[in-house]
Amino acid sequence: MHSPSIKTALCAAFLSLSAPFAAHANDISIFSYLASQPLDPNDPLMQIMSIEEVDVWARIRKGFAIPDLDNPLVTTQTTWYSSRPDYIDRTTTRASRYLFHVVQELEKRNMPTELALLPFIESAFNPQALSTAKAAGMWQFMAATGRDFNLKQNMFEDERRDVLASTDAALNYLEKLYGMFGDWQLALAAYNWGEGSVQRAIAKATAAGQPTDFNSLSAYMPAETRNYVPKLQAVKNIIATPAAYGIVLPKVDNQPYFVTIRRTRDIDVQVAAKLAELPMDEFKALNPQFNKPVIVGGTDTQILLPKSNAEKFKSNLGKWTQALSSWTAHKVTSARERIETIAARFRTTPEVIREVNNIPPRMVLKAGSTVLVPRPEEQERDIAQEVAESATLAMEPDRPPTRRISIKVGKHDTLASIAARNGVSVDDVKSWNKLSRESVSRGQSLTLHVPNQMRMVHASPGHALTRRARVARVESVRVSPRNMPKTALVDSQRRLR
Repeated sequence: MHSPSIKTALCAAFLSLSAPFAAHANDISIFSYLASQPLDPNDPLMQIMSIEEVDVWARIRKGFAIPDLDNPLVTTQTTWYSSRPDYIDRTTTRASRYLFHVVQELEKRNMPTELALLPFIESAFNPQALSTAKAAGMWQFMAATGRDFNLKQNMFEDERRDVLASTDAALNYLEKLYGMFGDWQLALAAYNWGEGSVQRAIAKATAAGQPTDFNSLSAYMPAETRNYVPKLQAVKNIIATPAAYGIVLPKVDNQPYFVTIRRTRDIDVQVAAKLAELPMDEFKALNPQFNKPVIVGGTDTQILLPKSNAEKFKSNLGKWTQALSSWTAHKVTSARERIETIAARFRTTPEVIREVNNIPPRMVLKAGSTVLVPRPEEQERDIAQEVAESATLAMEPDRPPTRRISIKVGKHDTLASIAARNGVSVDDVKSWNKLSRESVSRGQSLTLHVPNQMRMVHASPGHALTRRARVARVESVRVSPRNMPKTALVDSQRRLR
């Protein structure tokens, strides 16, 4: 056996030799952050690395560093998971795409490798997961927390679902929490419950003269958080000795599953998958962050592909003679610009505009909205990055600007007071009711066409109108970027139970 220090030094040398490489083809570059060749049994360095690290599971086990939790709920959770081998198999199979990358990032930061199993609890390793609370992605970031950790969320892209960006943000967050509490179990509780909640629980326990470890603070926690760390411990137990629980883990090679392709030009999702010769489901599993059927190119735009498919992508792109993108963006400048008008301008149908932008029936666009429309054949320019990053879609119910009401003239009413109260003009009231003069009589019935933004509250019949109320403003309906790829509403396993 080699001593740990020799093995560590050789592994460090191996990593330093695996410098990034880029192969440029037109507007793409293929980037691999670690050795892209399979393990070579004749390579002495590979032999040293593979003595105990024959796959990623062994590598994870070797990096366990969080103290085991002694808690009755661990037994309950271990029993629950181990009695569901099909669930374990589905989740670990999904995880096989991402585990190498997550473990690699944890090791770079000297963080415990148990944390690579956290998406098991959060999302069952589904990067398209969306909880009932609107937490998204493999690491289940809420929108506000995602913004705190610089995860872009716009109409075209949601980095909470981005495999690379969300993993980086999650590890940054966990590092921050560990720095706050100095205890990984409390850091994990804070990841689930919020750091403020954990701090308040610590304050209560301290005031009561009680310890502030996870088990002692459990009494202050909601049920979900009380079970959260025990769930991770349960999964850790199963991964540590799967045979003891009758579980067979899929082999996950100790090498990258994917490489990164950078795109500076727009490309349709379907075209990208076709060029890579990759099934759409697999393409979306690696690139779930794209909300629309077009990937907006830019200096930061990345596509993940298995290495062999990346090479196919590069080769096929060089032979591609058709347009790469069939979509562009259009900004609505006036509330009078209806979907039918936009469809006619871009030679398509209202149904296409509604479907690609997820606009429900009987809803209209508000001024300032950006919508995706078919790209005219003569247009060569791509969607500008500043347009993509600031794009929003706001809607309101489609209704006529006015509605017809009938009122009775009150004792002190005049034509002028009635007109002012209802947001109309005296001339309009006279015209609607065929009045030749401006005098009206108490009890007289009048017909008005009032703006839809106002609602009248009448007194009892025969009495003057005594008060009015405005209709509550129609709030902007902001559409979640879900129509490409369509993300199923998937709760994390903790919420299903």
